[in-house]
Amino acid sequence: MADFFETDDVTKGYDSTIASRILSYMKPHKAIAIAALLALIVSTAGELLSPVLIRKAIDDALMKSWYSVSATLEGSREAEALEISESDPRIGDRIYLRSSRFSALSAKDRESLAATAVLDTREVYVFPVEPEREDQTALLSAHPELFTLGIDHGVITVEDLRNLPSAEARTLRLADSALVLRYVLVLGLILLSVLAATFVMVYFSNLLGLRVMKDIRMQLFGHVLSRSFAFLNKQPVGRLVTRMTSDVETINQFFTDVLSAFIKDASIMAGALVVLYVFDLRLALVVTASLPVIIIVANVARKKARDAFRNQRRWTSKVNSYISEHISGVEVVKLFRREKKSKAKFAEHNENLKKANLGEMYVFAAFRPAVDFMATLTTALSLCAGAWLYLSHSISLGTLIAFVNLINMFYSPIKDLSEKYILLQSAMAGGERIFTLLDTDETIPNKPSLPMPSRIRGHIEFDSVWFAYKEEEWVLKDLSFTMDPGQMVAIVGYTGAGKTTIANLVTRFWDIQKGEIRIDGLPVKELPLQDLRTRIQPVPQEVFLFSGTIAENIRLGEDVSLERMKLAAQAVHANGFIEALPDKYDTQLSEGGSNISQGQRQLLSFARVLAHDPSIIILDEATSSVDTETEKLIQRGIEGLLAGRTSIVIAHRLSTIRHADKIIVLAKGRIAEMGKHEELIKRRGLYWNLYRLQNSGLV
Repeated sequence: MADFFETDDVTKGYDSTIASRILSYMKPHKAIAIAALLALIVSTAGELLSPVLIRKAIDDALMKSWYSVSATLEGSREAEALEISESDPRIGDRIYLRSSRFSALSAKDRESLAATAVLDTREVYVFPVEPEREDQTALLSAHPELFTLGIDHGVITVEDLRNLPSAEARTLRLADSALVLRYVLVLGLILLSVLAATFVMVYFSNLLGLRVMKDIRMQLFGHVLSRSFAFLNKQPVGRLVTRMTSDVETINQFFTDVLSAFIKDASIMAGALVVLYVFDLRLALVVTASLPVIIIVANVARKKARDAFRNQRRWTSKVNSYISEHISGVEVVKLFRREKKSKAKFAEHNENLKKANLGEMYVFAAFRPAVDFMATLTTALSLCAGAWLYLSHSISLGTLIAFVNLINMFYSPIKDLSEKYILLQSAMAGGERIFTLLDTDETIPNKPSLPMPSRIRGHIEFDSVWFAYKEEEWVLKDLSFTMDPGQMVAIVGYTGAGKTTIANLVTRFWDIQKGEIRIDGLPVKELPLQDLRTRIQPVPQEVFLFSGTIAENIRLGEDVSLERMKLAAQAVHANGFIEALPDKYDTQLSEGGSNISQGQRQLLSFARVLAHDPSIIILDEATSSVDTETEKLIQRGIEGLLAGRTSIVIAHRLSTIRHADKIIVLAKGRIAEMGKHEELIKRRGLYWNLYRLQNSGLV
């Protein structure tokens, strides 16, 4: 029974058609989407710049290692590779370059230069000579044997620098300290920019998701309200509510958690890979070598996660439906002593849900460690390869450290994307269900060719009307009758004879297959639908009141004055119980009006209809839910109020229609008898039989 309410598949792979339809809802909110995208670009660029800046800080400011080459090297192929320029420090015939610059040369070229003494492989430290600084001048004078001085720069071996007291070493490295501070400030600004951009991205992506969700929900609600009864009768209320709540929520998640995450994670991965290849091709290949394994693991995990998630959602739906059904029907459960069996069945469902949740957990418990293992293994291999390259002066220390950061940046999105794929599946499934509902076009056609008259007299004519809810299963068969303005016409018959159907056809809740229905000589199909329903007001069998005040339930959004409401309530004898309530017309009604009696709800429904002053009133089993005393009150109110209005009264209680101008007796979709009460009693036909059964054989 519970499966009836949610039988659709809950997960679906990526569907470009559904995705494009979801994205089309962004059009009215382009400015928000652009703002989120720009913030995403800034955030991504900032994250990728961080390891680049750290690399420069290490190589340009923290590393103390320099090498010198002979000035005769200028103009050679090696000089171009080392990017020697006039700005490089020079002392005598030697040019000093940071050790990181030599990673551009092959090991063979370095060995060749070292063998010819063009390259001096002794590690030295180069510092600017600043005569105005007394502390530096004093240090140079105290240890002249340690320094080789030029006009603008001085040189000391790294070994001698390490042996200096820390205070003296800081004196020499003052420029490096200032450079590190600048890098720290720039890095701080980048991190603050990333923080601000991430906030803006999250804010605008959530705002975009909420606006799109609001638009879709409004469209869905309006769409459902405009569908025909033929469509609505086939749809469980729970399913329609799910479409407008949880399914729409998955679309919100698509924008807030999926779309922005996919774009950012993909950008970070691609950007990190590009930077890795720019830094060093050899180490980048080490990282790339693990990609096939990661792709295979991620693909397997994606499929397993999809199946586990589908199973988990299916059992969640079953458990929720079972709970809802048995709590709603708890009275029946208790009356038939089904507590133990219901609990046992629930325990079975609950156990299956636990297993489904564990299945989903196992997938992620296996996938995350697998990705972490590959990330750690790749990092270890990169460190090993990087250490060997660093020791052979093929890369700088800054490059190696930046590589470790970039590897982490590359693998983190892989774990994130695998989890976001589950949300993507939900969004695709939710989108498919939403668009399937939106694509249904089962409506009552509203293409009027005639204007609604300013005044309706109330003449109703059924001309050879045939109607079936299902094809060829006729409920009404060749039905013809007329109702004059101001007449009260009662329609009676056994259950299933088609009484309520007639009321639905007059208001065009359904359309007939054959024949024609006319109001004042005008075919109802040719009149504006909303105007038609404004002039014809039914009182259905099942009264529905909305949560809110009594006044709000009578007005239903229309401009109805309090005086007019009171007159309508007085006419149906509802004013008495309303005035007895503490807040009178401002009394709050609970959902369905459950805090007042069934009879009082029926009286309010009468007042609601009469307050809107329709030309034609349809009372469908209007007194079926009130006691005898209340029925008498209603009858007195109706008799006076219906004067001058055409009214159709559908009733099982034949005592309420004794004074009807015309009584139509239906049998199997056809008119069996027609006339006034006394006439039909005298005929001793179907009506007489119905009346006799209701009055214990007394005629």
